Amino acid sequence: MSDSFQDALTGLAAIVGDKHVIASGSDQEPYVVDWRGRYRGRAVAVVKPGSTAEVASVVRYCAGKQLAIVPQGGNTGMCGAATPDDAAGNVVIRLDRMRTVRDVSPLANTITVEAGCILAEVQSSARDVDRYFPLSLGAEGSCQIGGNISTNAGGTAVLRYGPTRDLVLGLEVVLPDGRVFNGLRALRKDNTGYALKQLFIGAEGTLGIVTAAVLKLFAPPRSSALALLKLRGVEQALEIMARLRGAVGDRLGSLEIMSRSQIEAIAVTVPHVTIPFTLTTPWYLIVELTDTLAGVDLNEPLAAVLADAMEAGLAEDAILASNLAQAKAIWTVRHSVSEGNKRSGYVVSHDSVVPLERQAAFVTNVEARIKAAVPHANVVMHGHIGDGNIHVIALIDRARCQDPAATAALVAEINEIVDDETAAQGGAISAEHGIGITNRGRLARVADPLDIELMRGIKQLLDPQGLMNPGKIFGEGAA
Repeated sequence: MSDSFQDALTGLAAIVGDKHVIASGSDQEPYVVDWRGRYRGRAVAVVKPGSTAEVASVVRYCAGKQLAIVPQGGNTGMCGAATPDDAAGNVVIRLDRMRTVRDVSPLANTITVEAGCILAEVQSSARDVDRYFPLSLGAEGSCQIGGNISTNAGGTAVLRYGPTRDLVLGLEVVLPDGRVFNGLRALRKDNTGYALKQLFIGAEGTLGIVTAAVLKLFAPPRSSALALLKLRGVEQALEIMARLRGAVGDRLGSLEIMSRSQIEAIAVTVPHVTIPFTLTTPWYLIVELTDTLAGVDLNEPLAAVLADAMEAGLAEDAILASNLAQAKAIWTVRHSVSEGNKRSGYVVSHDSVVPLERQAAFVTNVEARIKAAVPHANVVMHGHIGDGNIHVIALIDRARCQDPAATAALVAEINEIVDDETAAQGGAISAEHGIGITNRGRLARVADPLDIELMRGIKQLLDPQGLMNPGKIFGEGAA
């Protein structure tokens, strides 16, 4: 290690303490490799500040020494946005120690938390005061709320409650020069100029480090009903959704779809997950209704809609969960898709969102085009069909992916197919996963040049040195 980097370790340790600085070596492994094992970088240090003041001091120090700053939450992202590159001089800033719930207000329906809080902890703190925080995703036991905000995470409750962006009232953010943007307000109405907090939601740590947030809470669901439907195609799922909305309105909380091939991948590779239904059709739809009133029988209206749907030939079969254990078993399958895919082969994952009316055409066309171009690919799909977000995944035998150049060419070919079909259906290439490293080339290819110009301008304004999470979204050296 060079003398300058050794000096950096000493300087950073003076701010946060020796035990909260991890120097280069095997101890850094969890912080310099992404969750999927796709990207590996280098870091002078991994620093774990314990307060906003310490985060600000670390950032000021790094800015003064021209050290690149890589904010990192739980490192559960899908696009490498929290992984340092291979350049010298990176400092990874983890907020694991900042897990305080600063305030909970049942009256205002808000919770104020530090960015290192695990999502499941936020959910639990809300339950402690008989409230509900609706953001829910497979990694909720390890992802951090700061990362959820920085990626504008989606999850399974977007249909009713919206993505993370819709759940944030206020933010505290350390800017790239170490100043603190104090937008930590719990106001439902605030029309005093630009909504600056929105700049940092979904910015993937390229504009600053979220250190705390005021989040919206809701009345908890006290009644629920869940069913799994076996369908021939996505068209049937959309018609069933329309019928459900007409019959139960906002009680429709979640609508999740999985292809048979997706469930088969889980069944083969994730032995602790039991598939609690037989696989007899190409598509499977999870429908969940919820109500904030206790004792409401939601099984009756759900069963009525499903009976009509089956009579109309929209569903081949329907399983109405008879208890919480059965409902949990069905949700476990849905939440195991990432693990199952990771174990099934080399994953070429996509996060497309298209208008609801175009989803059926999208899944049909994109699967046919991938299989025609790459016959050996196993195409699996799952998604949040109620908000138009369908994840198209091509699983490739790892034995075919030994040559990096050939693998990159194969990935590029599949990406181009998916992106072109997404554009043809009026959609966007990322609904909830973001851009990071994985999708920056794709973004440059499909985005409106004006969009890129405006985003680069914002980046240049807030981070003129280009030190905040470099190489993400725009590519190498973007400022």
